[in-house]
Amino acid sequence: MPLTQAAPALLSTDANERPQQALRERDIILENAGVGIVFVRQRVIARCNQRYAEIFGAASIEEMVGSSSKDLYPDEAAFKQLGAEAYPVLATGQRFKTERLMRRRDGQLFWASLTGRLINPHDAAEGSIWIIDDIDEQKRAAAQLEQITHERGLIFDHAMVGIVFLRNRRVTQCNRSFEALFGYAPGELDGSSSRQWYLTDEDWEAAGQRCYEPFSKGQAFQGEMLLSKKDGSPLWCEVRSKAIDANDLSQGSIWITMDISARKNAEAALVRAKDELEHLVEERTRQLSRTVAALEQKIVEQKQAEAHIQRLAHFDALTGLPNRVLLNDRAEQAIDIARRHGEGLAVLFLDLDHFKKVNDSLGHRVGDELLRQLAQRLKTAVREQDTVSRLGGDEFILVLPGTDVSGAGHVAAKVMEVAAQPMQIEQNELAVTPSIGIAMYPADGEDFETLCQCADTAMYRAKRDGRNGYCFFTGEMQAQSVRALELENALRRALKRQQLSLHYQPQLCLGSGRVIGAEALLRWQHPQLGAVSPAEFIPIAESSGLILEIGEWVLREAAGQLRRWLDAGLPPLRMAVNLSSVQFRHADLPELVSRIMAEAGLAPEMLELELTEGVALTDPLGAIAVMADLNARGVRLSIDDFGTGYSSLSYLKKFSAYKLKIDRSFVRDLTEDPEDKAIVNAIISLARSLGLQTIAEGVETEGQLALLREQGCDEVQGFLFSRPLPAEGFAAFVCQHVA
Repeated sequence: MPLTQAAPALLSTDANERPQQALRERDIILENAGVGIVFVRQRVIARCNQRYAEIFGAASIEEMVGSSSKDLYPDEAAFKQLGAEAYPVLATGQRFKTERLMRRRDGQLFWASLTGRLINPHDAAEGSIWIIDDIDEQKRAAAQLEQITHERGLIFDHAMVGIVFLRNRRVTQCNRSFEALFGYAPGELDGSSSRQWYLTDEDWEAAGQRCYEPFSKGQAFQGEMLLSKKDGSPLWCEVRSKAIDANDLSQGSIWITMDISARKNAEAALVRAKDELEHLVEERTRQLSRTVAALEQKIVEQKQAEAHIQRLAHFDALTGLPNRVLLNDRAEQAIDIARRHGEGLAVLFLDLDHFKKVNDSLGHRVGDELLRQLAQRLKTAVREQDTVSRLGGDEFILVLPGTDVSGAGHVAAKVMEVAAQPMQIEQNELAVTPSIGIAMYPADGEDFETLCQCADTAMYRAKRDGRNGYCFFTGEMQAQSVRALELENALRRALKRQQLSLHYQPQLCLGSGRVIGAEALLRWQHPQLGAVSPAEFIPIAESSGLILEIGEWVLREAAGQLRRWLDAGLPPLRMAVNLSSVQFRHADLPELVSRIMAEAGLAPEMLELELTEGVALTDPLGAIAVMADLNARGVRLSIDDFGTGYSSLSYLKKFSAYKLKIDRSFVRDLTEDPEDKAIVNAIISLARSLGLQTIAEGVETEGQLALLREQGCDEVQGFLFSRPLPAEGFAAFVCQHVA
C-alpha cells in the first residue's frame, strides 16, 4: 500500500494529468527511500512505506497499517517514555530525534534512529510523520569500537614496545617500555623535547624532515634510526609514526619505537590492533560527520558550565584549595593506589594555635587574608602529587601519597617553618603557629575517615603538649580516644541516673587543730565502668561542654550539704569548690554563685572557689574582672596548685584572692628534697607578704606536718588526717575534732 493514494483520473486534460504525475513520482520516491517512513494517528499506523515494513519484519505494508505503534517497542514503559520525551519538543513545531531500542514483529529487539514531527503542532490529533532507520549494525560497531579502545589502552600500558605521543616534538604521553628502552625513570620524559633521544642536533633535524613531511600528506613513517639512551650510548630502533590527524598536524603524532632485536615479537599484534582501531574510528567518524558541527558549540558551552560547577563544588571559596568533597575523592584514590602498590601514605591534620584571637582582635577580614596566605604557603611545602585541603575555619588536611614516617615528619617540620614566617596583612605583621597531628596508612587506619580521626587525635595531643609542634598518632592515643568517647556518652547520662556524688576532705587549722572547712570532690561510680577517676572524666566534661551542667550541680549539692550540716548542729564551716576554666569564663558565673548561696540560705563568705593559676592567667584581665565581681559579692577565692605553672606576680597581686594552695607535688618530698622545702617556704613567705592565707594539700606524714607548721603554713589537708569522706562520714569526723 503506497503512503499516498493517487487521485482518480476524473479529467483527461493535461491540467489533471500533471498533479497525478506528481503524486506518482512522490510515491515512487517514498517507496524507494532507504529509510522507513510512517504516518501515525492516535497511536495507530495509518500509512507507511515498504522500507518501514521491512525494518519491522513485515512482508507487506498491509501487515503494518492499522496496527498499534505501541507494539513496536520492547514494552509499554519504553513506549510511554518516548512519548514523554518527544511530545514537549514536537508540540513546539520542532523535529524530535532519538535512538531507541525497538521490537520487530518476530519479537527481536534492534536499535533504530527515529526522527518525528507533528503534522499540525496545534492539533496533535492530526498525527505525526516519523522517519525510521535500522542502526543495529552501527550500534554493534560502536560497541566493538569501545572494546577495541579498551584493548588498545591495555596494549599501551602493558606493551613490550615503547609508545610515545608527541605534540610540537614534545612528549605528551609515553608508556613505561619507552622510558625503560631509553633508560629514563617513570615520568622523567613528560613534557620534554624529543631531542633527548637523538645523538646530534643534525640527526634530530633530519628526523623531523623525514617524518613530518609524510605526515602532512596523510602518510605514515617507518624506518630505522640510530638513537641515544639517557647515558649517551647509541641504540638502533625501528620507528613507526603517524600524525593523529593529517589535516591538523598540531594535534601531534604517535610513535612506536622498538629495539630491532625484539621487533618481530611485538610487530604483528600492535599493527593489527592499530589498523582495526583506525578502521573503526574512520567508520564511526563518517557516521557522525553530519552532527559534529552542531555538537561542537554545545560541547564547548557544556564544558565551560561543567568547569564552573566543578570549581564551585570541589574547591574552597576562600583559599582556592580542594574542599572536603574533592579531598575525600583524592584521598580515596591515593589510598587505593597505596593499597595496590604496597606503599605508605600520610595524613596531616593542621590547626592554627589561637587563631580565634586574630578574628576577635583584628576582624574576620584580616583572618581570612591570613588563611589565604597560609594556604599558598602550604602548597609550596608539598609536592605536586600531594593534596592540601581546607576543612573550614583554621583547619587544614594534607594527604601525602608515597610517604613514610620520616617523610611525614619532614613535611610537618617544613609546614611549621613556612607557617611561622611573619605575614604582612594591611598594617599588621602577624605570625601564627600550627599544631599538627600525623596518621600513617596502613598502620593507623585503612580508610580515610579513620586516618582523619587518628590525625585529629594526634593534633590534640600536640596542642596538649604545648602547641607549635607535631605529633604522630599512636595505639595508646587510639585507646584513649575510644575510652574518651565511651566516657563522654556515659557522662551525658550520669547526672540523670544519679551516678555522680560528692566526697568531702576535711581542712584543718594548723594553729587550733580544728576542722574549719571541707573541699568538695566530685566522684563518679558507673555500674559497668566502675569508679572513674576525676582526672579522666573532668577534661572530657570540659571539652564536651558538659562541665557547665555538672559544675552547677556540684555548686548546688555542696551548698545544700553545708546547709544540712549546719542545720544538724555542726559548727560553721567553709565549703571549698573547684572551678574549671570553662565555668570561670562563663559570663553568668558570679550571678549563678550568688543565686545558689541565697537559695541555700548561706552567707557568701562560707563558699571558697578554687581556681588553678592556669585558669586565671589564660585571660588575666578577664580573670581580674570576674574575681573582683565574686569578691564584691563576698565569695572567697583561692589559687589552687600554686607554683606548678606560669606564676605571674604582676597579676597575682591584682587578683582578689585570699589564699594560695600549695600543690601536693611540693609537699610529697618536703622532708627529703631541699628544693621542695625552699619552694614551700618561698610560697608561704610570698603569701604572707601579700596578706594571703596558705593551705597545703597532700599532707601524709608527721614530718611534713611539722615542717609546714615550722614554716608558718595556715591550713592543711591530706591523708594524715582523713581521706575524702561521704557526707555522713565527714560529719562524724568533724564531731570527733571539735575542741
